[in-house]
Amino acid sequence: MHDEPQNNLPSLLENIEAETQALGFAMASGRKTGALLRTLAATKPGGSVLELGTGTGLATCWLLDGMDEAASLITVDNDESVVAVARKHLGEDPRILFYVADGEEIVGRLAGRQFDLIFADTWPGKFSHCAETLALLRPGGLYVIDDLLPQDNWPEDHAPKVPVLIEMLEKRPDLIVTRLDWSSGLCLAVKKATSGGS
Repeated sequence: MHDEPQNNLPSLLENIEAETQALGFAMASGRKTGALLRTLAATKPGGSVLELGTGTGLATCWLLDGMDEAASLITVDNDESVVAVARKHLGEDPRILFYVADGEEIVGRLAGRQFDLIFADTWPGKFSHCAETLALLRPGGLYVIDDLLPQDNWPEDHAPKVPVLIEMLEKRPDLIVTRLDWSSGLCLAVKKATSGGS
């Protein structure tokens, strides 16, 4: 089965893809990951979404395409040069709020907030500050990470961190975790509801 999305793409996706390629930005999420994010975002009507790692806005575009009009998205990246592409194409959408800052700083500032979907596509929220990020996840909320299968553009210290991260997530009693050997390598976790409802 050919599972690379070709039809029903977000209307702005191909323009963002073209600018991403022209910029030489090689860390963007692919279409398979994006299509999954769109589907997951659609399961959270009126939901609050957090994206750590805006990049040029490719995954952002997919998330917005799945969100309804009552949902909201906070997206964070520390590189203004790539975020500028996302702002150019997506900045008029009233559902989105951009932060150009270090991910760990924003995770700290958001302490006490609750999100229905978190896509952690950068170091903070995945390989660092993971516990703080998961504390932002509402019961029943979805936590998604990618880039877990070997890739040519990985930094040297990426590979050894992957099994440690997966083991930590799978051992957490408050999460139900599924690994997907698909796209760039994904992990999807759901926070369990507690008896107290929080």
